[in-house]
Amino acid sequence: MPKLSNLTRYSTFAAVVALALLSMIALLIWSVWFILPFMAFSALSLLGLHDVRQNSHSVLRNYPVLGHIRFLLESIRPEIRQYLLEDDHDEEPFSRDARSLVYQRAKGQEDARPFGTKKRVYEGGYSWVTHSVQPKHIENTDFRIDIGGKDCTKPYSASIYNISAMSFGSLSGPAIKALNLGAKLGGFAHDTGEGSVSRYHKEGGGDLIYQVASGYFGARSEDGSFDPEKYAATATLPQVKMIELKLSQGAKPGHGGMLPAGKITAEIAEARGIPMGQDCVSPAAHSAFSTPIEMCEFIGQLRHLAGGKPVGFKLCIGHQREFMCMVKAMLKTGIFPDFIVVDGAEGGTGAAPLEFANHVGMPMVEGLTFVHNTLRGAGIRDEIKLGAAGKIVSAFDIARALALGADWCNSARGFMFAIGCIQAQACHTNHCPVGVATQDPLRARALDPVHKSQRVARFHHNTLKALGEMTGAAGLSDPSGFLPHHLMQRQSDRSMVQGNKAFPYLPNGFLIDDNAADHGGYKDRWSRASADSFNPTEYV
Repeated sequence: MPKLSNLTRYSTFAAVVALALLSMIALLIWSVWFILPFMAFSALSLLGLHDVRQNSHSVLRNYPVLGHIRFLLESIRPEIRQYLLEDDHDEEPFSRDARSLVYQRAKGQEDARPFGTKKRVYEGGYSWVTHSVQPKHIENTDFRIDIGGKDCTKPYSASIYNISAMSFGSLSGPAIKALNLGAKLGGFAHDTGEGSVSRYHKEGGGDLIYQVASGYFGARSEDGSFDPEKYAATATLPQVKMIELKLSQGAKPGHGGMLPAGKITAEIAEARGIPMGQDCVSPAAHSAFSTPIEMCEFIGQLRHLAGGKPVGFKLCIGHQREFMCMVKAMLKTGIFPDFIVVDGAEGGTGAAPLEFANHVGMPMVEGLTFVHNTLRGAGIRDEIKLGAAGKIVSAFDIARALALGADWCNSARGFMFAIGCIQAQACHTNHCPVGVATQDPLRARALDPVHKSQRVARFHHNTLKALGEMTGAAGLSDPSGFLPHHLMQRQSDRSMVQGNKAFPYLPNGFLIDDNAADHGGYKDRWSRASADSFNPTEYV
């Protein structure tokens, strides 16, 4: 005989069975209204019976009915943490402070904070911008950067803050339309992501950066290879202002993807140029090129087919030598991209395996610093504009990226917050509670594109206004004047370091000058890089 204490785990199941029987008796004797508790407790009794018979979940088998509370609490754990337990500064992945700032600026609400900073200013990692005793007032905060190199015939005057790559398919149609309408209202650009130009982008009418990824959506032949004619038809659309070749993304660098056939709607198939009823594969690597020189030649082809529009590439830094291979190929072929976007490993709109999200790819600060200094070392930094992406949602985030070498910044999740994202972290489930990251038409209809587009434009405007105020406080007339020495960072509880010591600009041309000194192993790595192959001559 099992001990009585061992049977208590079945007490909840026994209780609902007993209540079902009592409700049935009451239904037969007293009132028809007892049919409601009878149905409820009968359903729970059947659930308990199923629990003790199934063999998939040990918790349910040992604790029938009651065990479901465990799964319920687990399902709402992110919401419980976010709304009840999380500190204002816990970054999971964005802090409440950061999200609140975006919401307030998007809604046009007061974003000033009383009673001083909540930051622990004497702890390691705290950073700040140095200010001047002669601050300046900046009236026009529509800060812009001209993108287009020597081979570009149609340069683009871009805002220094734009919407980063998010595909239609990952985001709902109304979300894409809201973002693009907002970009048009605010006069900034919207990256299409790898899903190509959809009808929702076109309905918005805002400036687009057309991303060409390894799946070649919008430029794809039937076998999945690159189709020059289809690419040209998309790239020459008047709404498309620049073309971005995606090598990797911060969320899952070095990882491909697959959109199951069941998730491919007619609208997604139309945008991507893929058939219905078949799984859609995005390979990890491009098939149009395999060497650094071939990559440069492909960039030249993309620019020619686009009618001279700016063409660049986006990557999250992995093997540093491989980026140096690309730079050597630029020098050898004379074909330079018009821009490079450095995505940090902290990027995250794309759902990724946990190992990739946590442990693959270089964070934005180090990646941007490396790319900037490699281009300086090769003597071509002035030929190429640099964009930066990776948790950039505030004026300080932008100022820091510009100081480290960027010419402009992109944000994905910041603009997602602007259209109503609540960081439910259900993007990959198709169950987004606010209609942003879903293809469920009933969920998506909760998002009003016209109303949310106003928030997108307002968030952009108010963020650049704050950047103007921070720029003026530093004694500068334009945020492009931010340099590393405008940053200070606390390394430990008792020491601080100036930005030009932590993130120095390395000398122009030192990589191609045999007599120049090495800096941090750059020249050693440069010596092992080849324009002809990405393959290493030895492990680095």
